[in-house]
Amino acid sequence: MDYKDKNMLVFGAGISGIGAAALLLDKGAKVTLYDGNAELEAAGIKKKIEEKCASVADLNVILGEFPAELYEKTDIAVLSPGIPTDLPVVNKLRDMGKLITGEVELAYTVGKGVVYAVTGTNGKTTTTTLLGELMKAAHKNVDVVGNIGNPYTEAAAHQAEDTVTVAEISSFQLETIHTFHPHAAVLTNITEDHLNRHHTMENYINTKKNIAMNMTADDLLVLNYEDEILRAFGQEAAAKLCYFSSARKLGDEKMERRPDMCLYLDGDDIVFDDGAEKKVLVNTGELQLVGLHNFENVMCAAAVALFDGMDIEAIRNVLRSFAGVEHRIEFVGEFDGVRYYNDSKGTNPAAAIKGINAMKWPTLLIGGGYDKQSSYEEWINCFDGKVKYLVLIGQTKEKIAAAAEGCGFEKDRIILCEDLKEAVDFCKKNAVSGDAVLLSPACASWGQFDNYEQRGDIFKEYVRS
Repeated sequence: MDYKDKNMLVFGAGISGIGAAALLLDKGAKVTLYDGNAELEAAGIKKKIEEKCASVADLNVILGEFPAELYEKTDIAVLSPGIPTDLPVVNKLRDMGKLITGEVELAYTVGKGVVYAVTGTNGKTTTTTLLGELMKAAHKNVDVVGNIGNPYTEAAAHQAEDTVTVAEISSFQLETIHTFHPHAAVLTNITEDHLNRHHTMENYINTKKNIAMNMTADDLLVLNYEDEILRAFGQEAAAKLCYFSSARKLGDEKMERRPDMCLYLDGDDIVFDDGAEKKVLVNTGELQLVGLHNFENVMCAAAVALFDGMDIEAIRNVLRSFAGVEHRIEFVGEFDGVRYYNDSKGTNPAAAIKGINAMKWPTLLIGGGYDKQSSYEEWINCFDGKVKYLVLIGQTKEKIAAAAEGCGFEKDRIILCEDLKEAVDFCKKNAVSGDAVLLSPACASWGQFDNYEQRGDIFKEYVRS
């Protein structure tokens, strides 16, 4: 799309909005960046954008109340991921026939090369990071972007035809795509999350499926066979199909449509089946990653690398050397015989289940945070006797405590704390040698922290001090 001389309205003054505004200015657009927070400083926002583009002469920054004259003036509105698509101002723009789009769609229309995309409720970041490492071993120009923390819009401005983009895509970003067309896409799983934004599980599921809306038979869709929603989705999708499973050997299941390829766990081996032959890709004992969920992430990333044409031995070398990502069941250290783990990226119950399942020791579990309207019973019921204390913080602490009591968790082992520091102090005083302390909140970080990274970093500071 040609954005020259278009009147572009960018919603949000965070990292995504700043990246989008800078990209549009470099493409010759007239840009208004709007943020409803009147306490922000327009001069500071302009300076951040100026650092990323050639000129801000066609930039206007508006904060606070939305000006009525912007409705008619706007040609296209670009929403940052944190901006709900059903805000009254957005609905009015849509009703007026204005195109509502997002940063991923914007970056895709400007960027070059091939795109491999990863979404799902859990496992996105590990899969994206690992796939990025695989692609860096096979290609000269690789950008790892998106929800992982690197704005796609910043990378898109400098891409060439031989660029490989590996993009972590959230449900918020998938709400505003139109032509976005990855050559391969991964859906790791779909479990309850972000219902405060999407309102119903059906809406959330359909938003995740958007990742494949423009894919064709020349592309590859990688889906979790153990997720019934995704298993059914594979039977109707237009792209080539790859199923993966950590629970069974794939190949003998009765289905209308056979997968074009599959990966599965057979004992300790991850097996690749291309329909013609079966090969052991890697033994899980060779991996630095642990846990079934991480073996699934390995299958996802490897499937795309195989589709890309990467040599199996080269894939093995990357898989063996990959140590995981920060804030995802990250070992912080052992102090006085107590092991401390940072799983701050466990921002929903399904992710937190994987965190507690990975613990092999009696565990003091720190949970709680921002309320995304999740239910916590499934998480609590998976404790399986290994949680000595459930230490709760944040907006959801009473809600989780009530759910825990309802599940039969002993009330005197539920500890409510004012903040993370108090929670860590309690664990330090009550853990004994042979225990583990796990921060795996099952909730978002907002309210007490800017993001899950900050929450994890502060936890590690408290532990190490």
